[in-house]
Amino acid sequence: MTSKYHLPKGTSADGPYDLLVTPESAGWGYSGLRILTLQPGEAHALSTADSEFLVLPLTGSCTVTTDGTAFELTGRTGVFASVSDFAYLPRESETLISSTTGGRFALPSARTEQGGHSARYGRKEDVPVELRGAGACSRQVNNYCLPGTFEAEQLLVCEVLTPGGNWSSYPPHKHDEARPGQESELEEIYYFEVSGDGNGFGYQRVYGTPERPIDVLAEIRSGDTVLIPHGWHGPSIAAPGYDLYYLNVMAGPGQDRAWLICDDPAHGWVRTTWDTQDIDDRLPFGAEENHS
Repeated sequence: MTSKYHLPKGTSADGPYDLLVTPESAGWGYSGLRILTLQPGEAHALSTADSEFLVLPLTGSCTVTTDGTAFELTGRTGVFASVSDFAYLPRESETLISSTTGGRFALPSARTEQGGHSARYGRKEDVPVELRGAGACSRQVNNYCLPGTFEAEQLLVCEVLTPGGNWSSYPPHKHDEARPGQESELEEIYYFEVSGDGNGFGYQRVYGTPERPIDVLAEIRSGDTVLIPHGWHGPSIAAPGYDLYYLNVMAGPGQDRAWLICDDPAHGWVRTTWDTQDIDDRLPFGAEENHS
């Protein structure tokens, strides 16, 4: 099933970017994501304009220079190897991203009218690594830029790693209504990578309500992206033999920067089964390098 919400690799490339999702291209108000590849010795100038950004290495290392300050990002060899250090860029800043050895870099963003935070370095050692679920629902969450882990205006960023054969983003959940203390209104981007030298694949499901229909069932491969403007999303399914990675980027109109979700009541009971199951012993990925 094809959908305007599923962006296969290359379909949203633009200029220097392997992927370019802006609020305008997505048809919403806040969330954005760019994937930038730099060859050895290359550099890229980024104007943040009305959005705040992270520079998050997927592979390789880089130097991020902004407002006269340089942040050296050690990066990583790949998304399954370890968490990464990163840099935060406020709105209305001019930045140069350069790489001596080359690499691929995610640039998640959120449109914001606020500008209270300065450019900052995020240490790899300070990224909380969480193991969530159990059994076939075991997954790893790297909480880079969430409330309580790293301060920002409206940007929310995390990574989820799912061993082959497991399901994550499950039970299905949503966050498309402002209900204080229960649910926050957030647009979300899922960017995927899959192990397996190009042969790996998985599936992503998004579905709506009668009042706000949406229907996505996408086979996803490395470099694919799924946009979630509203509705229940999940599961994210890793095919047996192929580990699944996705980067989540969220932002919305609420000024309290909350991440509150509600489960689909038809499937929320699944959480109770985890009490009697062990966490998948393949987790955490990159255990010898991760810090939490």
